[in-house]
Amino acid sequence: MGLSAIFSPVSYSDLPGWGDDDISAAFAAFARCARHAETRPYRTGSLGVGTHAFADAYAQARNTGTPPANASARAFFEQHFLPFRIRPEKAESGFVTGYYEPETEASPVRTQRFHVPLYRRPDDLVDIDDQNRPEGLDPSFAFARRDGERLIAYHDRQSIDRGALAGRGLELCWLADRVEAFFIHVQGAARLKMTDGSRIRITYAAKTGHPFTGIGRVLANLGEIPLEEVTMQSIRAWLAGNPHRMDEILWHNRSYIFFRETPLGDAALGPVAAAKVQLEPGRSIAVDRLLHTFGTPFFIDAPSLHEGFDKPFRRLMIAQDTGSAITGAARGDLFIGTGEAAGAIAGKIRHPADFYALLPRALARGRTP
Repeated sequence: MGLSAIFSPVSYSDLPGWGDDDISAAFAAFARCARHAETRPYRTGSLGVGTHAFADAYAQARNTGTPPANASARAFFEQHFLPFRIRPEKAESGFVTGYYEPETEASPVRTQRFHVPLYRRPDDLVDIDDQNRPEGLDPSFAFARRDGERLIAYHDRQSIDRGALAGRGLELCWLADRVEAFFIHVQGAARLKMTDGSRIRITYAAKTGHPFTGIGRVLANLGEIPLEEVTMQSIRAWLAGNPHRMDEILWHNRSYIFFRETPLGDAALGPVAAAKVQLEPGRSIAVDRLLHTFGTPFFIDAPSLHEGFDKPFRRLMIAQDTGSAITGAARGDLFIGTGEAAGAIAGKIRHPADFYALLPRALARGRTP
């Protein structure tokens, strides 16, 4: 499959801030993908960036011991990759948001304080593809519910909140705050401080299949928060001030996430995500998995994004995650890190950005500027 026409060749000198970016952490993130892909290669996205073309870069990254200094890391990427600007399908520029790993208290058992469950994957949840998709089930659904001999749409958020899964022993843990649980669903992972003194990590295991609906846009459409002021912080503030309308708003997002416990791993890194490696704070990006190939380096130029950073955001990122709301070739979600401080930055990121994909030279040969 040839490269998509949305890739326009450029040179490294065309990347704003390329020479100023310290990309040693991006190399470390890329090397983790290289080690994983040695045994389980990533699926090639529909834009044609074949995972086989990463072989030489992956081999060198795996054989590099200590992550190289910035100059050597830059030389590595320039040796193995060529930059291409991604032309968005409709908008003049791409768009980035931010996400993080929440950190909160939890209990292994239900108590008066800890009464909001996070659920494991139910045993009646079935993966759906073109071979077993029942007639009438929306093509976007990747999961369904086994009901006797039938496969039907799974319970949505409203049904589950009202007790559709109660009494089945699926509770992974219990939280004290319903809004905190909702945002853990949105982020897809969390680091939990258990009441018994232990610490665990949980990450995405599956979802109901219903489409994701961002409640920030819902609130904007209702005239409750101006769209340009929608952030995680403003959404939380609105919910805190309007508890009597919480069901109305949260249930607009019918999607519901199930979790599994995962090893803590390196505490300095984020959770294991869709690419099956721990995320690198400030260097991992979630992309549209149907279009892009995990492990692809992206240079993101978002000059209006600077709050929380020491300079305008112009960084090399590695595609290591995905999400329901991340659709389109020039759309990304920047992983900021773990905890409240990371959340304060991530929740405010809604910025235009130019996307540059670094494509393996073997693949890009003949497409150079």
